[in-house]
Amino acid sequence: MHPLIIVGFIAFGIVVAVLAYIGSLRRREAMAAVAARLGLRFSYYKDRGLPRQYRFLDKLRIGSNRYAFNILSGDYEAHEVTLFDYHYRTGSGKNTHHHYISFFILHVPASFPELVIGPEGFFSKIAQAVGYDDIDFESHEFSRRFCVRSKDKKFAYDVCNARMIEYLLSNADLTIEIEGSALAISFDSRLAPERIEPNLNRLITVRSLLPEYLFSRR
Repeated sequence: MHPLIIVGFIAFGIVVAVLAYIGSLRRREAMAAVAARLGLRFSYYKDRGLPRQYRFLDKLRIGSNRYAFNILSGDYEAHEVTLFDYHYRTGSGKNTHHHYISFFILHVPASFPELVIGPEGFFSKIAQAVGYDDIDFESHEFSRRFCVRSKDKKFAYDVCNARMIEYLLSNADLTIEIEGSALAISFDSRLAPERIEPNLNRLITVRSLLPEYLFSRR
């Protein structure tokens, strides 16, 4: 290969790395500003313990080199919340892929069984792999568009009440995981900083749609 071509590749790689670094700094600053405005704590450091703490949530068990960063935490609208950027790696060698998603967790005063509600596709494959049947509901549209899995079908029906189904049909991009004291929503890419607060409010709405009798039983 001609030396000039090699130099060109190296220069291109340096430019890409510099632009990526500048982009990460700008995102960090924007996330810190969001945290300050919402009255939340902010940490940009990589945290490998946080995914381990919540490893019972499916999306925090995928791949390797798992860590959270750009972490916002604290009290919001009378709820304890934790939200963060999340990285994991799949494949190896030339087939290595780095994935970045956004994760929002609200802590509830209860201990619930596992329940996953997500678009048909990825989660339905997980359900089949672990031997869970997709739970069907009277709403055929909801059953067609969402995969719902839980060992506790009564709990699934309680959570997926008429109001929740109506809300999810209007917010079909949401993936919800509930287990223990964690109520979580996640997105398959990093959200723009200006979308953090609206989606935190959607998490609060999902919490408001959980029947209060569920908390008195647990």
